[in-house]
Amino acid sequence: MDRRNFLKVVAGATVIAVSPSLIRGNLYAADGMLFSAYEKAQLVDAAGKPIKASALQKEVTYIFNYPYASTPCMLINLPKPTGKDVELTSESGEKYVWKSGVGKERTIVAYVAICTHQMTHPTPNDSFITYVPTAKKTMAYEKSGIIVCSSHLSAFDAGAGAKVLGGAATQPLNAVVLEHAADDTLWAVGILGSDKFQDYFKSFRPELKEFYGGPAEAKKLVSISAKTVKLTEYSKEVIQY
Repeated sequence: MDRRNFLKVVAGATVIAVSPSLIRGNLYAADGMLFSAYEKAQLVDAAGKPIKASALQKEVTYIFNYPYASTPCMLINLPKPTGKDVELTSESGEKYVWKSGVGKERTIVAYVAICTHQMTHPTPNDSFITYVPTAKKTMAYEKSGIIVCSSHLSAFDAGAGAKVLGGAATQPLNAVVLEHAADDTLWAVGILGSDKFQDYFKSFRPELKEFYGGPAEAKKLVSISAKTVKLTEYSKEVIQY
């Protein structure tokens, strides 16, 4: 595991280094990072085979559900290395730090694909939120290579912790904390940012019943593995302005 993914935790008078995947609950680290640990899950393809970081196509939006069975997240292999140690601010003013992308070139990022404005998210029917490749244009911002929610044209910086670039959103997308293993596999281990999952569950109860059988099934924690597919395979229609 990359040493940067270890956090210093004070236990009595002793400072120890621990992996985020071993922590449960919220952790406020000394550097201001807000981290919520969940079950560790390996990203796998539709056939259940581990996804290799080096095999991810550039600037393609992939979707996997984490940390709950019904909460979609996006995985993107960006065209260039991300920023490092990006300080972000939640809607309530909490400061936290997004470390960087992962992979050999530090280009792989993952974010919860639920817009922080009004919780627009991908469904099996459609998606109004996606990454816009650098070669395409968007009405949401002057540059592409960003994440855009086309519901209200909120724009997020994919290479800087999904901080807000424009639009109605008032805080970054939650980031999925990834581990890049020595065998080139990818693992989701936690979430960075303020928790909006309970609001999501309350707002979309009919949808949860339609696609997952009900709230209980929708709220099941993902563990062991998370199936990862292209957004164009996850949603019948992708809308991007």
